[in-house]
Amino acid sequence: MENWIIHFMEQFGYPGIFILIFLENVFPPIPSEIILTFGGFMTTHTRLNVPGVVAAATAGSVSGASVLYGIGKLLNVERLERIVGRWGHILRLKVSDIHKADAWFDRYGYRTVFFCRMVPLIRSLISIPAGMSDMKFAPFLLYTTAGTFIWNVILVGTGVALGSSWEKILSFMNVYSNATYAVLGLGFILFVVWVIRRGRK
Repeated sequence: MENWIIHFMEQFGYPGIFILIFLENVFPPIPSEIILTFGGFMTTHTRLNVPGVVAAATAGSVSGASVLYGIGKLLNVERLERIVGRWGHILRLKVSDIHKADAWFDRYGYRTVFFCRMVPLIRSLISIPAGMSDMKFAPFLLYTTAGTFIWNVILVGTGVALGSSWEKILSFMNVYSNATYAVLGLGFILFVVWVIRRGRK
């Protein structure tokens, strides 16, 4: 996949970066760190420049996030309540749990969106609960764009600084991603334990 991404970017430039980052947001397994760091490296020996790469990447990222936000809107809390009301007993979930989660997101959602845009995997998926919780689109767009811009500037800038050695960042990003997945896995395990204990009570 890495070679295909590089070839695509070399062939299509800014539009290629936009398309790849858009797809990366809708399909998280596509690695943004390759796109962004290689995009930074490309500015050192092609007509591409840093502001253009950052702008194309940010536009693609925000567009993809908006699609997932729309999917979250379609799911919405009311539909989730009906699903939990019917099938929640299997996971020992109650409709009240949905209300609590929704209230938490209403309170901390904007900050959550901002910081999660700089975390692998979650940076894409966070847009779905934002839509489900009926977060206002304008603030969602603002915080998403801000977090995305910072992420893009850091990785594109790293690609520029490393030059032809841009691939060195990938090993660091793998560690960062694995640490994130480990935390997510631990969180899921703790959630399951909490659900089981509550069920026994």
